[in-house]
Amino acid sequence: MERESMEYDVVIVGAGPSGLSAAIRLKQICAETGKDVSVCIVEKGSEVGAHILSGAVLEPRALNELIPDWKEKGAPLNTPAADDRFMFLTESKAFKLPTPPQMNNHGNYIVSLGNVCRWLGEQAEALGVEIYPGFAAAEVLYDENGAVRGVATGDMGIGKDGEQTANYTPGVELHAKITLFAEGCRGSLSKGLFQKFELRKDCDPQTFGIGIKELWEIDPEKHKPGLVWHSIGWPMDTNTYGGSFLYHLEGNQMAVGFVIGLDYQNPYLSPFDEFQRFKLHPAVKPFFEGARRISYGARALNEGGFQSIPKLTFPGGALIGCTAGFLNVPKIKGTHTAMKSGMLAAEAAFEALTQEGAGNGIELTAYPEALKASWVWGELYGVRNIRPAFHYGMWSGLAYSALDTYLFRGKAPWTLRNHADHPQLKKASECTPIDYPKPDGKITFDKLSSVFISNTNHEENQPAHLTLRDKSVPIEVNLALYDAPEQRYCPAGVYEIVRDDDGSNPRLQINAQNCVHCKTCDIKDPSQNINWVVPEGGGGPNYPNM
Repeated sequence: MERESMEYDVVIVGAGPSGLSAAIRLKQICAETGKDVSVCIVEKGSEVGAHILSGAVLEPRALNELIPDWKEKGAPLNTPAADDRFMFLTESKAFKLPTPPQMNNHGNYIVSLGNVCRWLGEQAEALGVEIYPGFAAAEVLYDENGAVRGVATGDMGIGKDGEQTANYTPGVELHAKITLFAEGCRGSLSKGLFQKFELRKDCDPQTFGIGIKELWEIDPEKHKPGLVWHSIGWPMDTNTYGGSFLYHLEGNQMAVGFVIGLDYQNPYLSPFDEFQRFKLHPAVKPFFEGARRISYGARALNEGGFQSIPKLTFPGGALIGCTAGFLNVPKIKGTHTAMKSGMLAAEAAFEALTQEGAGNGIELTAYPEALKASWVWGELYGVRNIRPAFHYGMWSGLAYSALDTYLFRGKAPWTLRNHADHPQLKKASECTPIDYPKPDGKITFDKLSSVFISNTNHEENQPAHLTLRDKSVPIEVNLALYDAPEQRYCPAGVYEIVRDDDGSNPRLQINAQNCVHCKTCDIKDPSQNINWVVPEGGGGPNYPNM
């Protein structure tokens, strides 16, 4: 069966904040000018918002620019941030620190970013954007000159053995003059674009963190709508970057999460178990007493900032949002910058498409120029040195951050460099195993019960989307040198070392059904042997209100 094809002016991969903002802005300009541009979004989640996970405190700057009357249109920004608290934790104490200016949330909103994206999707469709959830873009298409010509969605109905089943349906080719990649952090197609077009040749390596989040319904007497609570310190040691968040939303709900930099060194560290342990801190535990856990999820996030922004354009397409890496780490926000990047790319795309004789292979050179002239560039430049300073330890990072913020005001005459995450892992023989408390099933939980409430599901009879470049590496390298860290850095129990009854014959078992699409394995694997590719469309988590 041959693949069908559909023609558009613009195809957008991913219905997150940047992709939806780009689509909306394109259609807004069409309405303003009377010229039409056809726009399509493909989204691997079962619905818009299904795979969206963020804290999230939203700075509405870009939303104000994109849809000034968002309140009247019912945008789900219902809880204004009211009380900022920045804490330093020891094992038994909590000390309130001055709130850094970047973390001042006056004028911001505590939101479910998934619900914000669902609402943005409704706005986009009302303007004429075609959105296809449940279709995973699996392949970049190129024309005879090597320019991007669109994407193809994955074939459906391929069995574990690689053969077509009775449910086989070929993917669809979506051809476009311009393709915008809004895949989010560590996009599977974007990795190939980075290599093909050498987009990372003149920037630092991207660095990452893993964010793990739970949503709870708590005792109304303990609920404080608008509370924004962050911490550093325990349970992290002073050489490991990490911290927590507690956000009180409407409806007696509280989002709790922990972010750990993926440049951590100890292969015995388990981000999931560090998060569970954090909830037992005396200053935190009371929130969870008498409360009910509603949902769970995890996602990698970009931390490289300004130094790690790649070349954003190539013939036929561009990178927008977290695919490129516009997260402001000290501010702990990236939605507003992602949205603005999508809006600027849309404006450049419309201008290019409406030029006389516009054809395929367009390179949006106006997009990075507009980005450099926008508030996004200045915002990221001003905080560029803060996250890299923590590479040298927590106390060095805090001291440098204070100097950079209050003395240099973000204008230091130097730029600290970023270092790739995966080489930072030390050998197991150089590190001490970590003894984590057993879950109590009330405040702390195991991975499998957590994955269950993420509503994760994949068609079982399909090839594993967690692929190995060399099948010998997990045992001969990862287990031998690092005690198989994939068992611990994965927050969903995907990777498991199994043995025969006598303890012999160790082998890696991949439980792909559990995968919550966080991409941590693709990033942290010390041999870079794991390659995350998209499963069948619609597979993965289905996050409610996350």
